Amino acid sequence: MNVFPTRILLASDGSESAAHATEVAVELSKKTDSELHVLYVGEDSQALLYAQAADTAWVVQEELAPIQEQPGRQFEQVARQTLDAEVQQVRAVGGTVAQAHLRMGTPDAEVVELAEELGVGLVVVGSRGLGGIRRALMGTVSDSVVRHAHCPVLVVRKEEEPARD
Repeated sequence: MNVFPTRILLASDGSESAAHATEVAVELSKKTDSELHVLYVGEDSQALLYAQAADTAWVVQEELAPIQEQPGRQFEQVARQTLDAEVQQVRAVGGTVAQAHLRMGTPDAEVVELAEELGVGLVVVGSRGLGGIRRALMGTVSDSVVRHAHCPVLVVRKEEEPARD
């Protein structure tokens, strides 16, 4: 029995915390000689607009204006660009991507579903470190993936900067 995964799924949202998770996933895939799969989930236009209103959108405000004009295709195009950037980030830190996956839908559900489809041994996600009230009200994608995935999930937090006097 091998305790190390042979397939790792890196689920990214393009954030700073995801960049740190990328570094960790690449290092793990190298040390365990595992395939590294990269996933980006683009939320559909309706869900994203609601998320924007709640200040939880996965894209910056400037990106939303042109997207709102042509929802379907534009959302997928932005999602593809984000996935491509993530693949480049993996390569930039010395990793190799076995396959890049783009899904449209609800991020936590899509991560869990793809992890099962691929039979991965580990899912790696970043954590944005939401404050207590927001986390209690909304939950997080990483929380949901931890609760529903069939395999271990590594939640990587961005290292905090030391306080300056």
